[in-house]
Amino acid sequence: MIATMLLLPCIFKNYALNSLLLSELDKILGDKDAVANIAVKSLKVAKKFYEDTLGLIQVGAEDEELIAFRSGNTTIYIYQSQNAGTNQATAVTWVVGEDIEDIVQKLKAKSITFEHYDMPDMTRKGDIHVFGNMKVAWFKDPDGNILNITNL
Repeated sequence: MIATMLLLPCIFKNYALNSLLLSELDKILGDKDAVANIAVKSLKVAKKFYEDTLGLIQVGAEDEELIAFRSGNTTIYIYQSQNAGTNQATAVTWVVGEDIEDIVQKLKAKSITFEHYDMPDMTRKGDIHVFGNMKVAWFKDPDGNILNITNL
């Protein structure tokens, strides 16, 4: 046990050093921004939801096919597709920190209905799922795309 404890700083130091070397030699995408792409049936309906309900800011558009929104330092692309709403997993997560309870209330005031899921070791306080220190609230856009906010 003591030997393991003495080795931990070396292991973490080597991990950090290896990560630094890797990041300098082979970044490829590691230092690039990523964006989210969300398929919707109607750009008009989606624009209203993402702007008016969620408060995102439109920063661009491509004809009647795509709208770009700014969210924090990232971009979310909303595009028209016949496959809209078919994703059965979370499409976008916003990390909102300790404001999660306040944001849930603000979204509820804008008629957002929150999803409730039964998951092992997770409890629910109102619309917020709690797992240890993590708090998560899921909701859907008008096309059924799953979105969430989390404190971590």
